[in-house]
Amino acid sequence: MTKSSEVTLFLDNLNHPFREEIEQLRDYILASNKNLTENIKWNAPNYCFENEDRITMRIQPMKTQLQLIFHRGSKKQEQLKDKLIANKSKLLIWKENDRAIITFNSSQAIENAENELNSIINDWIAAAKNSAKAK
Repeated sequence: MTKSSEVTLFLDNLNHPFREEIEQLRDYILASNKNLTENIKWNAPNYCFENEDRITMRIQPMKTQLQLIFHRGSKKQEQLKDKLIANKSKLLIWKENDRAIITFNSSQAIENAENELNSIINDWIAAAKNSAKAK
């Protein structure tokens, strides 16, 4: 697990009230899949698999919660017929069949979701990769 110095510096300058929770999520995300890389995109920590954007943390202007946005990249793609993953997690709020959001409002909520989050991340990465191959 390698945290990006670019992301750390960005967060240091941001001085966000949820900094501890942001670090907790960074740890969980990077530990979930050794092939994820971390950068800054859309003014927030972003996670790529094989140079494709897959998960973006939404931290601004949020002061009372954090969100993880699961997606298939920065470019609009043809909408899927079904949800990208079959995971029935109550954590996931689906915005489209290829975009879902998880919202956290405390360190405890993040901790409680660790195992489920690990599963969702890896399911998402695999499904997004497969959907790209299917084109």
